[in-house]
Amino acid sequence: MEPLSPASALASWNTSSAATSGGGENGTLVGPAPSPGARAVVVPVLYLLVCVAGLGGNTLVIYVVLRHAKMKTVTNIYILNLAVADVLLMLGLPFLATQNAISYWPFGHVLCRLVMTLDGINQFTSIFCLTVMSVDRYLAIVHPIRSTRWRRPRVAKLASAAVWAFSLLMSLPLVIFADIQEGWNTCNLSWPEPVGLWGAVFIIYTSVLGFFGPLLVICLCYLLIVVKVKASGVRVGSTRRRSERKVTRMVVVVVVVFVGCWLPFFIVNIVNLAFVLPEEPASAGAYFFVVILSYANSCANPVLYGFLSDNFRQSFRKVLCLRKGSGAEDADATEPRPDKGGRPEEATLPARSSEANGLMQTSKL
Repeated sequence: MEPLSPASALASWNTSSAATSGGGENGTLVGPAPSPGARAVVVPVLYLLVCVAGLGGNTLVIYVVLRHAKMKTVTNIYILNLAVADVLLMLGLPFLATQNAISYWPFGHVLCRLVMTLDGINQFTSIFCLTVMSVDRYLAIVHPIRSTRWRRPRVAKLASAAVWAFSLLMSLPLVIFADIQEGWNTCNLSWPEPVGLWGAVFIIYTSVLGFFGPLLVICLCYLLIVVKVKASGVRVGSTRRRSERKVTRMVVVVVVVFVGCWLPFFIVNIVNLAFVLPEEPASAGAYFFVVILSYANSCANPVLYGFLSDNFRQSFRKVLCLRKGSGAEDADATEPRPDKGGRPEEATLPARSSEANGLMQTSKL
């Protein structure tokens, strides 16, 4: 997503280049161009590289999760939704790359609104999915028995549907105000008067509800997990403890990478509420860096799954024909899976037999 800023910063960042930094998705800040020629080549190329990597990786994640019925664990359902959101975002990058290359939006009002809305939905869906996954980790570790009835695939699907609905609701300002800007002919947000106030309110709204608020919930979940683990000590079985640690570690890493990719984006937004960033090469470079970094987060998750989950790694290898045979049985032992009768199995059941090999059972936020 593009950094957000009130329209008071628009003129100074827009300058004579008349080009946005990539579509102004979810924002009104228009990026500076230290060198229109370089920008018109480098930024579109980076966008397309991110698009190819993100589409390939997340499509692979979607395939391996849907490929096996018993891979539809609670955590994997959230991973699936996160991957779908990233794929939708990647589909809009070629349009943004084109705008950066030719310095105007040639695709019409409908596509402008659609691309910007998908951009906003991706941001909200990602952070909300990570929040739900962190709550799920909290329930699995702090309340492993009592939470069994809630940590079921059906409940996870309902929670995911709620996440999508809430993300769409949060993105309504983009649906309403995204348009091709007169004079600039670029796809951005066109606020009514007073433009500066609307832009500032939107920055605060998006930062609080779309990043810092959910991040506070995530931090609280892991704080309570740490307290629980320290209080339990050796009372938790070693096998189960190792399984919990594996899944929780992956969720934590995905959260940390997400924060690392998105925090600079929101810092730029907040700084622009108080200061107009100068039209210098360093400022322009930093601007383009935080924009591309936020998009690049969509490429990171499949890589993290491959490194942190034996099941994802084995499934990826099998799909890519790098290795024949079944996947590893590396699962969240605390995660209930439906048996043949549709009832969730106990979270502490031992590892499954060879019949279960190849079924991915990991989790993401």
